Order: sequence, then structure tokens, then C-alpha cells
Amino acid sequence: MKLDPRVPTGPIQDKWDKHRFDLKLVNPANKRRFEIIVVGSGLAGGSAAASLGELGYHVKCFCYQDSARRAHSIAAQGGINAAKNYQNDGDSIWRLFYDTVKGGDFRSREANVYRLAQVSVNIIDQCVAQGVPFAREYGGLLDNRSFGGAQVSRTFYARGQTGQQLLLGTYQALSRQVAAGAVEMYPRTEMLDLVVIDGRARGIVTRDMVSGEIRSWVADAVVLATGGYSNVFFLSTNAKGCNATAIWRAHRRGALFANPCFTQIHPTCIPQHGDYQSKLTLMSESLRNDGRIWVPAKAGDTRAADQIPEAERDYYLERRYPAFGNLVPRDIASRAAKTVCDEGHGIGHGGRGVYLDFADAIERLGRDAIEAKYGNLFEMYERITGEDPYTVPMRIYPAPHYTMGGLWVDYNLMSTIDGLYVIGEANFSDHGANRLGASALMQGLADGYFVLPYTIGDYLSRHMGEEPISADHAGFKSVEDEVEGRIQRLLSIDGRRTVDSLHRELGHICLDLCGMSRTQAGLEKAIGDIAALRDEYWQNLKLVGTNEELNQSLEKAGRVADYFELAELMCRDAIDRQESCGTHFREEYQTPEGEALRNDEDYTHVSAWEYRGEGEEPVLHKEPLEFENVPPSQRSYK
Repeated sequence: MKLDPRVPTGPIQDKWDKHRFDLKLVNPANKRRFEIIVVGSGLAGGSAAASLGELGYHVKCFCYQDSARRAHSIAAQGGINAAKNYQNDGDSIWRLFYDTVKGGDFRSREANVYRLAQVSVNIIDQCVAQGVPFAREYGGLLDNRSFGGAQVSRTFYARGQTGQQLLLGTYQALSRQVAAGAVEMYPRTEMLDLVVIDGRARGIVTRDMVSGEIRSWVADAVVLATGGYSNVFFLSTNAKGCNATAIWRAHRRGALFANPCFTQIHPTCIPQHGDYQSKLTLMSESLRNDGRIWVPAKAGDTRAADQIPEAERDYYLERRYPAFGNLVPRDIASRAAKTVCDEGHGIGHGGRGVYLDFADAIERLGRDAIEAKYGNLFEMYERITGEDPYTVPMRIYPAPHYTMGGLWVDYNLMSTIDGLYVIGEANFSDHGANRLGASALMQGLADGYFVLPYTIGDYLSRHMGEEPISADHAGFKSVEDEVEGRIQRLLSIDGRRTVDSLHRELGHICLDLCGMSRTQAGLEKAIGDIAALRDEYWQNLKLVGTNEELNQSLEKAGRVADYFELAELMCRDAIDRQESCGTHFREEYQTPEGEALRNDEDYTHVSAWEYRGEGEEPVLHKEPLEFENVPPSQRSYK
């Protein structure tokens, strides 16, 4: 299979404008003839469904939550990037493009990244028009703050609840189209498989999460906007419901899975404080603007923070990276925290924590200024830990967060299955080996509002006037039977272990052996351990209840079964990529200073994996990456 990214020719500044003009159109009267399924209702899915409905298509939008407002996008806190240069500090579309390519350690497709930077300026205007209450300066202009991996202030924010406010803006746009009859919403409905007929995505099979009804849905195109797969680690910053089933089922139907080993460990998370936890809580990266990160300079120092004098503190990020300090990219900040903790300088439960201290900022700016910026984040921290961060430094430690890998897509955001589009975190396209902070919201809204509505029309225009198919087609019936068979197989195991106990064990394997750092031996061990645990899963799983009712254990069981397969692919991808880049840190490949050491000669490509069947080894396909505008160099934030 030859991967064709369909990148337009010409100067990078002109590619998107030229491409939009060259795309075939569907006239307004014909748009209503087409049915589009959107799976997911977060920032990517909600904005796509609203935009497509506004254009005149008939859209069905599915989500497993009881309301689109509960999509995990609501949990994003710190902000959204855009190259507006309101601070007049030297920002530009080109600089945002450069920072994103460099931040991703030169493993992303240049054309997609430039387009993302280009449309970022439109996103802010769109959201302001929707009433999103971005923070403003005294004079009324929109305010900005800094995030990791950048030396300019380009992050727009709404205190510490930016994702929530953006999602409410998207939700009202979506609700307007629901009221107009252009979009039909199907909450509490989970996609369990993709239907592919004659090489084209023609619909999905779902389970009603209340009644258990298995049903087929027909469409002319399918859009997946279902987020990432960090819950493969069990403990992550993702909501418990976040899962990878939609993209994994599509992968099994023929969509290539790209760069699965690129998983981001976020440096600013409340540390784990017990084995009973079911998830971890993210503290926004925006806190690194004013908080200083440190550990006791003396290993094994158990004194309280206020008992350790300034001279006996190690502000290790400021020491190691003077140019960027506490605002180095996430992968670098996370590995640095792990290193000092491994050396015995960590604090808190198991020595897995570092301090994030606001004392200097409070003294410099005053408590009121800090409260105006971060008040709700400080309140959340105090409710969870019982400690007042205005008087006691926060404790943080890295945790699984975002995934840069996902289904492979071309420049039009279409997968290797015709008619299957993948947007937001569910695809691989824009962030390379590491995502910069405040860029997830940017990509989700860029894909949904400003890219997909153009590119999907080009595909649909080529299928004008075709005979429609119905859910009675044999292709749908076959997939329905497979879904029902899989559910019955899970329910009939009748073993002795719960889903969560097996998932937790899988998470330990993934985090220990394919987490912040990886080795050849560790990854080979992980593949063996995952296979053994997967065998136990299918022999010793215990589920109660039936399919014909609300059954959360059954829901989790299907998702975790997919995670076992995905976890193995993550490890295979990590073994194959014999270099360190971004979040993929192979201990065998590092500079004398302990930084990631790329191998541009052999690995300047996207690794896209093809599923060949149960028990068969996946096949690797490569999309070469070319860097004509930002020549690869050893990343340095010193």
C-alpha cells in the first residue's frame, strides 16, 4: 500500500488556499441529499456536526454521554493557541508553525501544521462571536498567556476552564442545528463497529447504552471524532469513559493506525496518592507561567517545603533550561521530573512528586492577581488534596494525558478507507512526537470548523446520484452479527476477575515499560506480558448482568478488550522506532546531556500500521516526511 498524503503543490503559505479552490463542490440544493455520521460531540465532533448541518447536509451525531456538554473537551483548562500577536511580542503564523514542528520533534507533516497555524486566527474570531468569555485586559482587548515550548504569549484563555467555555460555544452552535432539524443527536449510544462496503465507509453499528439494542446506521460518509487512547494506561487524566473502540474497530476494518507509540505524559498532574484511584487529575500547564518547579537539593530530604531554605532547593528546570525555564515542552518537563525523582529528590507518596510553588508570584503580583488567573484551579487542588496552594506549594507529577498517534489521515483528513474521516485527537496528523500545550483545542476546532467542511464535499461530489443503500444490506447484517457475537462471548466467560482489575494490570505494564522511557528489553517483555494477560482476560473475566440493560461493566469490557490489542501495537511501534524523539524516549538513544537523540536518516517518516487479522503480525507502511521550511535540528530549550 502506497500512502498518498495528497499534499498540494506550491509554497506552503499558499497550499491551503489553492487546495480549497481546487476542491470539488456540492451545491446547496444537493447537500441535503447526503447523510453524514459524526461520532463524538466534543470540540472536534461538535464543531464538525454544527458546521456540516449549517451547510445543509443531514447529520447524525452520536455520543456515549447523556449530553454533548459532557464531552471530555470540557476538562481542558489552560487555553487555546492562536497566532494573533495581540501582545506584539513577535508572534506570527510562521512562528506558531515553527514552534509546533519543533515541539513535535520534526515528526509531523509540515503542510498540515502550517494550515493549523493559518486557521488558528479564525478560531478565536469564531469563538468570540459565539460569546466565549475569553479573559480580557483592562482596556478590553483579549488577554494572552504563555505555554510550554514558546517564547511568546499566544494562548487565549478563560481562567482555568477554557475547554468548558469553548465546548459551550460549540454546543450552542450544535443545538441550533438540532433545533433546525439539520442535526439529529443520539446520546447514550456507543459505536461498536464500522461498516465498509466495496472499500467505502457506509455506516456504523451502535449499542444503545440504556436498552442494549444493537442497530445499524447508514451514511454517505463517516466522521470519527472520538479523542485519544490514554486510558490504555488505566490511570490517566482522561475521563473514565474515554476509549479507543471507535478508532480501533475502524483500524480492524482497514484504516491504518499511525505512530501509536507517541503518547504524551503531562508534567503537571496531582500525584497518585493510593492504589485505589481510578483516574488522575490534571492541573493546567498554564500554572507553569507563574509557578516555579523545584525539589529538595538533598536526596531523601523529608522536611516540609517551608522548612527547606532557598539555598537548599533545586529549581531544576531553570537550572537545566535557562532560556525556557519552567516553560519547556511537556515531554522535556516530564522526563526531567522523573529523573530527579529517580535520583531520590522526589517528595510525597513514594517519592513521586515535585513542588510547584507560587510564593514568588504571590509576593510579586499579589494574591488577588493570582486568584484572578487561577482561582478555580487552586480551589480544585485544595478540594482534592486538602492543602491550600496559596500557602503551601502544590505537589505535581507527570501522568498519561494526550496521544499524538491515531488513525492515519491525508491532507483532507480522510483515512485509508474511502469516506472515513478522522478529526481531532483521534487522528495523528498535526503534533508529531509531542503536542505543545494549548494546541489540542486549536486542532479540534480547526478540523471541525474550518477544514472538514471543505474537504468532505470533494469526496461527496464524486458520489452524486448513486443509488442509496439501506441497513438491510448484507454488509450491515454481517457486522451486526459480529458485534452481537462479541458481546455474548464477553458475557459468557464467567471467570473470577473484574474488568478494572485486569485493566489496572495492563496499565501498569504499559506505564512501566512503554511510558516515559522505553528500552528494547522492556518493550519485548511488555509484548509478552500483554499477550499473557490478554489470554487471561478472555478466560477469567467476570461480568454480571445482560446486554439488554444498562450495563457499565459490559461497556468497559469491550473497550478494554480493544486496549489489549492497541497496547501491543504501541509496543511494536516503539520497538521499531529505534531512536528517541519527543515523547518516545528510548534509553538507548540519548545525547550525553540525557536529551532525545533522533535518527533522521532512518526514521523521518510516519509509521502507519495495517491490521492483518487476529494472531497475525501487523504490516508497517511508511509515509516519508519532508522538511522544506523548518530544517530538522537537535531540539534545544537551553
